[in-house]
Amino acid sequence: MSDTDQSKIENRKSKIALLFPGQGSQAVGMGKDLADNFPAAKQVFEEADDALEFPLSAMCFEGNDEDLQLTANTQPAILATSVAAFRAMAVEGFPVPAYVAGHSLGEYSALVAAGVLNFADAVRTVRKRGTYMQEAVPVGVGAMAAILGLDVESIEHGCAEASEGQICSPANINSPGQVVIAGNTEAVDRACEILKGKGAKRAIKLNVSAPFHCDLMMPAQERLAVDLDALNFAGFAFPIAHNVDAEVNEDPAKVASALKRQVSGPVKWLQSIEKLRSLGVEKFIEVGPGKVLTGLLRQIDREAFGANVENSESLRATLETL
Repeated sequence: MSDTDQSKIENRKSKIALLFPGQGSQAVGMGKDLADNFPAAKQVFEEADDALEFPLSAMCFEGNDEDLQLTANTQPAILATSVAAFRAMAVEGFPVPAYVAGHSLGEYSALVAAGVLNFADAVRTVRKRGTYMQEAVPVGVGAMAAILGLDVESIEHGCAEASEGQICSPANINSPGQVVIAGNTEAVDRACEILKGKGAKRAIKLNVSAPFHCDLMMPAQERLAVDLDALNFAGFAFPIAHNVDAEVNEDPAKVASALKRQVSGPVKWLQSIEKLRSLGVEKFIEVGPGKVLTGLLRQIDREAFGANVENSESLRATLETL
């Protein structure tokens, strides 16, 4: 048995999965504490600034909220902050995870952590991804809404009923009681009323710039495919649960396809967490800004251990629990 094979077996024994957040977790000030306290984290932001040829670090640490909310900025900012947190964790001696997963954009952070994707390539690619997704649909044409308190199957039927020749479908299957839908604005509005009639506790229109993770994103998917086909994907240090199909993968040849499909496909987060639990994962550590995924974990499985790392304080507190 090679050293690599042995290390993979040891990884599985750790029963830890690292989770990387997606868009929606951004906040001005994110990453600054990490950069101030860990040279490895500071270096990540320097690499991002160099790769993008503009000061992403300043936008994260002390920029204005309006700039940070632009999806072409949000995506590289969350990626950089997440990778900075991961690098700080590595320096501090965190156990090697058994698996990684990322929510939408977070899958790029997970692939960088797993050694599959070069960070500079990743940060440039997600900036383009943000631009393509923003430009895929004119403002006002698409919408997203969070549906609370209704099962996934009922939501799928309600979306189909509401579509009337337009696009409307589940975009983020986040937890048993939280599904985000996306599509044409009129269809999403119809779906909200239909789903409330089917028993949804709430249907909340989201303040988003585009209808992510539905077929309206196909133009973005096609543009991004060209960039993804030009990237080199290395071997996995630990496997990933791809959110487009909730399948575990450690074959670099399958990565580009998963990243393409997730642009217009739904984020199967609930199914991804259930898959990792079925493989024996007991502890989930959210790596990056915010606690969105830690909150979803509690909704999915109250027995699972969840913690987060977004600054030096949470890093040390989480390390003490492992």
